Amino acid sequence: MKKHVFGLMLLVIAFCAFPNSVLAIEKPPINKTVKSDDIPEEIKVLINRLNEIKALDKSALNRLEKKELRKEVRTIKQKVRSTGNGIYISSGAIILILLLIIIL
Repeated sequence: MKKHVFGLMLLVIAFCAFPNSVLAIEKPPINKTVKSDDIPEEIKVLINRLNEIKALDKSALNRLEKKELRKEVRTIKQKVRSTGNGIYISSGAIILILLLIIIL
């Protein structure tokens, strides 16, 4: 019983010692400027097409045309994302890697 009371007391002290207002510091936004020279011509064409679709008046289109536009937007976005050079690891994979490191 004393262990539970002691643990609860430590928890309360920890919450009082580190108030949320101290941890809630606003960080200034990071402005990443991408030069137009860095973007390949193929990607520029796709982005221009996305901007054209965004500027379109969709109220005059029927249901099938809207559906085709949505499919086109999805495929364009997939193409743009696939050209990225980053390596993406899911959170589940990170947890699995950490567990393997701890166990081994």
